[in-house]
Amino acid sequence: MKYDPAITIAEDDDVYPPSDDSILLIQSFDVDAHERVLEIGCGSGIVSIHCARDGADVTCVDINPKAVELTDINARSNGVRIKAIETDVYSNIAGIFDTIVFNLPYLPVQEDGELAKAWSGGEDGLGPLPRLLEGAPDHLDVNGRIIVVVSSLMDQNGLSEVLKDYHVNVLSELPLFFERLKVLELYLNS
Repeated sequence: MKYDPAITIAEDDDVYPPSDDSILLIQSFDVDAHERVLEIGCGSGIVSIHCARDGADVTCVDINPKAVELTDINARSNGVRIKAIETDVYSNIAGIFDTIVFNLPYLPVQEDGELAKAWSGGEDGLGPLPRLLEGAPDHLDVNGRIIVVVSSLMDQNGLSEVLKDYHVNVLSELPLFFERLKVLELYLNS
């Protein structure tokens, strides 16, 4: 997909705003018309809106109720239809998807607060990634893929362990001042 700066995104102080990692994610993969996409941790909805504008059938979720509300507002203001649901990872999700997208909380910090859930990946930075990957086979088409943002600040041994059952393609990288972000495309090993 190509990042479209003309997409208007309202912000809320309690919702993770579009950032470098969001734009990197958008520019790292493409979707087809009618592709079934599930975005977990939608924040403002910017990634889901780009997917919907490219013709995908998008469901997005967030644990933060304000993020779900903001995603609905942003989808309407950009003329796309998105199904937004409040849930923690897969708790309230039914259906099978071609692509699951997750810009996870990857910083190795333990901070409290609703907004901190968007970046606080715990001591190892893995955050909910192990639960995402564990539950993916129940929600992913046989030929489906997972697109995820990871950071060089994450525990790399832990990351290797949770990725061991997947074939991993590095779609893009972004060196930042204090870390390197990567967007990974994951397929279950046969």
